[in-house]
Amino acid sequence: MGFYDEGFNQSPRKRQPRTWLVALVSAVIGGLVAGIMLPLLADAGLISGSLVNEAVNSPDTPASTGPTQYQRMSVEVTSDITEVVEKVSDAIVGVVNIQQTADFFQQDIRNVERGTGSGIIFEKKDGKAYIVTNFHVIQGAKEVEVSLANGERVPAELVGADPLTDLAVLSIDGQQVDTVAEFGDSDAIRTGEPAIAIGNPLGLEFSRTVTMGIISAKERSIEVQNGWELNVIQTDAAINPGNSGGALVNIAGQVIGINSLKIAEYGMQSGIFGTSGTPIEGMGFAIPINDAIPVIEDLMNHGQVLRPQMGIDIIDLASIDSYHWYETLKLPRDVTQGVVVRAVRPMSAADKAGLQERDVIVAINGEEIANGIELRKYLYNKTKIGQTIEVKFYRDGLPMTAELTLEQAEPIEQ
Repeated sequence: MGFYDEGFNQSPRKRQPRTWLVALVSAVIGGLVAGIMLPLLADAGLISGSLVNEAVNSPDTPASTGPTQYQRMSVEVTSDITEVVEKVSDAIVGVVNIQQTADFFQQDIRNVERGTGSGIIFEKKDGKAYIVTNFHVIQGAKEVEVSLANGERVPAELVGADPLTDLAVLSIDGQQVDTVAEFGDSDAIRTGEPAIAIGNPLGLEFSRTVTMGIISAKERSIEVQNGWELNVIQTDAAINPGNSGGALVNIAGQVIGINSLKIAEYGMQSGIFGTSGTPIEGMGFAIPINDAIPVIEDLMNHGQVLRPQMGIDIIDLASIDSYHWYETLKLPRDVTQGVVVRAVRPMSAADKAGLQERDVIVAINGEEIANGIELRKYLYNKTKIGQTIEVKFYRDGLPMTAELTLEQAEPIEQ
């Protein structure tokens, strides 16, 4: 007897699996799954396109066993979002603010880029293309250049600007412009619907960056400069430095707002975002396009926004110590809001109507006025130059009314 027991039971030899059969079954199953699922996904709007199957012979497989089939699937993905981006992206441009600097001796004067922002091509006519952007993007510029979708940088001319609404209109040679953005209806948006922001965050290196979110809220109000309050759209789509002037777009590819990082900065200054001094992540703001259109039209036609004025300097009643409400102004106890006339400009509409210092304005055309912001909003949004309005006010505790014909206000300093 040797080292091995020759009497052990020998297991039968296992047969090798037929690889061609396994490959065939796998291919059939894969084809069935693809044939069933892809149409369902396409009908749901998640993908669309065609599947291309290419049979590739493996170079390492012996010829005697037959070619092994590999299935390569190429999927062309499209969606509502990609279609929106393709529709409007080329209408979003970079805006470069170029200013002059000089050395200590005012001898070496040169032009330097001070900042970049975004803009929206909204009209093309008579050989020119017109771009809307934020005023703060071009503020203080000696020259302005526009970076187009094809990478070309062209000089731009300032058509008009309005610091109060933070809007400006530029014009460029329209020869290289093929895409013009379509304005939508910002009054029709709903909280929770998709919102897409397109712009140039952090400079031209990231031009036409797309971020997506939702409409977080409509008709937010944020106090800005010159005692003015802007109505804004709130979104959680990322809006970063350089996005200012870019587009907030709905799912139809229409511009519903003009993005502005500056609005968030005003919110920090006014304490809207608390005492930390930094805005909460996911809070971006845009000027509603329905509010912007009348401003754009004025800038196109007049180079400035034409606004009515009364010709008075005012202060909010709420900012005065309540002691003076009754002892100095002689107001009735039920009058707790309004604006106090600090001065009347000579020969102004208010002067001609007989208004005086220390008059307390409480209503215009029957609509109550609580503060200076409400007064300006009423004048700018609901009246016109040359219109006659009825002003209700208190003088020495007595209610009075006066009719006043509005005049054109001086342009706001830029």
